[in-house]
Amino acid sequence: MIQTVSDKKVTSRRTEILAGVSTFLATMYIIVVNPAILSQAGLPFSGVLTATVLLSFFCSLMMGLYARNPIVVAPGMGLNAFFTFSAVKGMGIAPTVALGAVFWAGILFLILSLANIRTAIVRAIPKPLRYAISAGIGLFITLIGFENARFIVANPATLVSIASLSDPIILTFILGLLLTAVLVARRITGAIIAGITLTTLAAVPIGRLWGDASAVTFGQKTLVNFQGLFAAPDFSLIGRLDLLGALQWSLWPVIFAFAFTDLFDSLSTFVGVAEAADLYDETGEPRNVKQSLLTDAVATTLAGFLGTSPGTAYIESAVGIEQGGRTGLTAIVAGLLFLPFLFLSPLLSVIPAIATAPALVLVGSFMMRPVTKINWGELDEAIPAFLALVLIPFSYSITQGIIWGFLSWTVVKVAVGKFREVPVGLWVVDVFCVVSLVAGH
Repeated sequence: MIQTVSDKKVTSRRTEILAGVSTFLATMYIIVVNPAILSQAGLPFSGVLTATVLLSFFCSLMMGLYARNPIVVAPGMGLNAFFTFSAVKGMGIAPTVALGAVFWAGILFLILSLANIRTAIVRAIPKPLRYAISAGIGLFITLIGFENARFIVANPATLVSIASLSDPIILTFILGLLLTAVLVARRITGAIIAGITLTTLAAVPIGRLWGDASAVTFGQKTLVNFQGLFAAPDFSLIGRLDLLGALQWSLWPVIFAFAFTDLFDSLSTFVGVAEAADLYDETGEPRNVKQSLLTDAVATTLAGFLGTSPGTAYIESAVGIEQGGRTGLTAIVAGLLFLPFLFLSPLLSVIPAIATAPALVLVGSFMMRPVTKINWGELDEAIPAFLALVLIPFSYSITQGIIWGFLSWTVVKVAVGKFREVPVGLWVVDVFCVVSLVAGH
């Protein structure tokens, strides 16, 4: 049996292993989706896939062994889109130069982490905003789950709408969601893994009978179709970054954009996951936050060297935490499960997106619990918390939610004469927020 430091709950190695498997199943989509996005920037798909697996393996192990937190680290969604569509395609930066910018952003992270600046920033976040960020991330995870299942789709008239219930994919997702919800509600051990397995099995006939590739190929869209069982790793991108080219004065905004976007993503993930799972130390702060943030910094630096977009802590780690994961063993197990896909990446096609979607939706509901701790009667706290909560899913960006939550907290508190309720560290965060907004535009 293992006893955690923060919540004094007793867990077991079996529980931690199951949690690690659950987290891996919820995050492994990045192995295919990340290279699919970065390949549009001109990087070889196979090279990015290898870099993605190596980064996820090494940095998740570091998170488990060094930071002792049950959080997976992998190339960040959103960050890979910024790399491809803003830096490379939008600004015309060469892919190798963009990798160099990722590396220097990681160095900036390391400096901030070693100087305890990032830790101080975490401690400066007011608790109502922590609660709101956790709930906002939960809504964001839920939206991702609905989107992956194609249950929520784009609509030119209403922005979004529910897809037709006549679609066999949608019916399979609903079946998987209800099955998983029942298993979770009955507190069945390994409920989330069982739900993913059952939904995968239910999805097989769709591909057979209706010919829908998305039911038998991993991913929201059929981005790539592997053949066979084995694929050799491609190490061609390792060390291909252009360090000197990335130091041009015109590229500093790109480095800052990578740095501050990853900063807010990781901060919000650590705070949100800690709040949802009660992973706090004796002082009431997120457990081992300095070590966790340092791991995140190493992930970004290593990403540039390996040949992928910045690495960051993954909000989908909440899946394993809800499964009972409380220690670094969860991250270690998840990290180890990435490694075989250096050679077995075709096996990812076995589990479709609609199989992991129910787990993501339900995890979102679990992460709504902290909302009850917000004092909704104190409007100078409730309004900033509300903005942070809703803007995370509405803007499809954790970064935007946390930025506007921080800035609105400061403005409202000062305006109502509660200047002293704005911590000094939060003023530093506000500066980063403004810089991030400017650099992002």
